[in-house]
Amino acid sequence: MSAQPHLRSGFCRDCLSLLAEGKRRCTACGSPRLVYHPELFRLTLAHIDCDAFYASVEKRDNPYLVDKPLIIGGGKRGVVSTACYIARIHGVRSAMPMFKALEACPQAVVLPPDMEKYARVGRQVRAMMEELTPLVQPISIDEAFLELSGTEKLHHAPPALVLARFARRVESEIGITVSVGLSYCKFLAKVASDLQKPRGFSVIGEAEALDFLAPRPVTTIWGVGKAFAATLEKDGIRTIGQLQIMEESDLMRRYSSMGQRLARLSRGIDDREVHINEPAKSISAETTFFDDISSHEDLVPHLRKLSEKVAWRLKKQDLAGHTVVLKLKTADFKLRTRNRRLEDPTRLADRIFRTGMQLLDKETDGTKFRLIGIGVSDFASPDLADPPDLVDPDAARRAKAEAAMDQLRLKFGKGMIETGFTFGGVKKPAP
Repeated sequence: MSAQPHLRSGFCRDCLSLLAEGKRRCTACGSPRLVYHPELFRLTLAHIDCDAFYASVEKRDNPYLVDKPLIIGGGKRGVVSTACYIARIHGVRSAMPMFKALEACPQAVVLPPDMEKYARVGRQVRAMMEELTPLVQPISIDEAFLELSGTEKLHHAPPALVLARFARRVESEIGITVSVGLSYCKFLAKVASDLQKPRGFSVIGEAEALDFLAPRPVTTIWGVGKAFAATLEKDGIRTIGQLQIMEESDLMRRYSSMGQRLARLSRGIDDREVHINEPAKSISAETTFFDDISSHEDLVPHLRKLSEKVAWRLKKQDLAGHTVVLKLKTADFKLRTRNRRLEDPTRLADRIFRTGMQLLDKETDGTKFRLIGIGVSDFASPDLADPPDLVDPDAARRAKAEAAMDQLRLKFGKGMIETGFTFGGVKKPAP
C-alpha cells in the first residue's frame, strides 16, 4: 500500500486502496468516498475532531436515539453543549440558549451531559492518536492536532493513509465518527476538518491556500468573532481576500497585535508547531442561573463557590496566577468580562473571591445576569504566590484557615465545610 504512493494521487477511504485520479468510485470496493489531492502524500499536519461528540456517544449507547434529533444541554436556563446533525438541520447550534433550541426543534430529545462518560471515551480516542505519533496536542476533550512527519517508516504508509485508517478504527472500535483535516499548518488543518463533517476528510495544500482563503468570510480566522467582525465590517472588510491585499503594517496600525494575525493567517502563514501537553492558559469556573439574578447579595454566594473551585484546581495542578477575571452574562446574552492584575500571583480562594468582589461591586447596578464566572490567568510559579500582606494583617489568618479547610475537604470531601459567604447575606458595600 505504501510502496509507490507518489505514482497515485488519491485513495479510497473505505478500503484504503490507492487510486489514480479521475475515478468516481473505488475500483476495489465500489465506494464513492475517495480522496484526491496533488499534495495528499506530502502533508503531515492534521486536525482531528470528533463529530457532534457528546451526542454521538449517547446515540452509540442508546439505539433508540439513533434517528432522533438529540440535544445535549441543561435545563431551560442552560445552553446547548452539543446537537446531533439531525437537530442541526433544524437550526440548533452549540452554545445556543436552550429555549431557542427547543423553539427551533421542539421534537428534540434533550439529555444532560455525562462528562465522566465523555471524558472516558475522549481518553480512548486520545490513546489511539498517540499510537500514530508522539506529537499529539489536545485542544479539548474531542479534538487535537497531530504532527506525523517522520512516521512513514513506522506505519509503512504516508500520513494521509494512516489518518484514514485511524478514522476507520475509531468508528469500528469506539463507535463514533471523526473528521480529519490535513494541511501544512495548524490554521488550515483546523479549517479543513470542518469542511465535510461528519465523517469528513479534507485536504488544503500550500499551493492553493491563497485562492482557497480569498472568498471566505473574515470569521474563518481564529479570534475574529462577531464583535471584531463588526469592526472589520465598518472598515469595509468582509472577506479574507480583502485582507490579503493589505499591508501588514497598515493592519497592525489599525488593529494592533490582532492586525498581524490577520495579515499572516489571511495568507496561510502559520508557523505554530504541535506541542505535547501544551499548558492551560487559564483556569476558570462558571454557573448559569435558573432565574436571572440582579442582587449583589444573591450573586456573592455563587462567586464564592466558584472561587473555591478555581482555587482547588490551581492547587491541584500546582499553579498560581497574576490575573483574576470576572465573567458576567446579562439576561439579553451580552457578555461582560472584567479583570484585575495582582501584584503577586495567587492560588487562594479568599484572594480570588475578594478580587472578584471588587470587580462585581461595579457591575451590580440593577442589571439582571444569567451567568457568573471567575477565573485566573497569567500563570506564575506557585513559590511566588500569596506572600504576607502588610496592608491586610488578617489575610494570613484567612490563608491559614483556608489551608485547614482544604485538608478537611481532602479527607472528607469538598462539601464537608463551607464559608459564611456561601450562604449569602453579604450586602454590597455602600459607595
